[in-house]
Amino acid sequence: MSADDAHSPGQGEAGAAPASGGVWEQVGTLFLAVLVALAIRSFVVEPFRIPSGSMFPTLLIGDHLFVNKFLYGVKVPFTDVRGPAIRDPARGDVIVFTVARGGGETLPADEQPGLPREEFVKRIIGLPGDRVAVRGGVVYVNGAPIEASPTGEVFDDGAGSLFAVQSVSDGSRRYRTLDDLDVPPYDIDPRTIPPGRYFMLGDNRDHSKDSRFWGTVRLAEIKGPAFLLYWSWDFNGSWSELLDPRTWWVLLTQKMRWDRIGDRIE
Repeated sequence: MSADDAHSPGQGEAGAAPASGGVWEQVGTLFLAVLVALAIRSFVVEPFRIPSGSMFPTLLIGDHLFVNKFLYGVKVPFTDVRGPAIRDPARGDVIVFTVARGGGETLPADEQPGLPREEFVKRIIGLPGDRVAVRGGVVYVNGAPIEASPTGEVFDDGAGSLFAVQSVSDGSRRYRTLDDLDVPPYDIDPRTIPPGRYFMLGDNRDHSKDSRFWGTVRLAEIKGPAFLLYWSWDFNGSWSELLDPRTWWVLLTQKMRWDRIGDRIE
């Protein structure tokens, strides 16, 4: 191609293109970027922040994590329909799901469609058809105990409370839970998990409002398994503090949990 064959953008025999064309091109690019971001959030991964200690010691307050939105099958927005799953939810998965909140109560979302929604994060303990019970703080699934043994470690929640750390072995899964020796265990009688529903427990068993109190969760309310920590800090201040350059050194050196960033969630 000769030099005479090439034209700069916006030039030609008709002269310069209208300036509005460039504006609309930028608007279209921005709109496409927003659509791509929304598609990724809806169908691939979604970020969440941990606001409470119900999953200590696995997840800390201020942890920010990614949730896999397609592993259990992509959910069609505004419906209960899911696409083909790579695998079903498994016992031991740490998942994010939706519940209904109203009047200080937590309820299964499908039982109270008119109440506001909130996202919870817990660990799956009971699968559809399982028979689950808790006796003396020990969880039984289909009559077999999920073994928990003391590690000798102590967990400090940062608010003056200390907890004994236990190591749990559930098949191929190993994770840690907490035992508050000052709180009597909350036991439940054996119950069979209905089809299509899941029984959830927090790893901080004595300080978690979970399926022992409000019931089970439908697959339709499960957003997906948490799989990666992308950010973690011990900061609960205001936006004005966060934007104040005088606080940045403290945030970077004292509040950031650099060692947790990039950790997989087990």
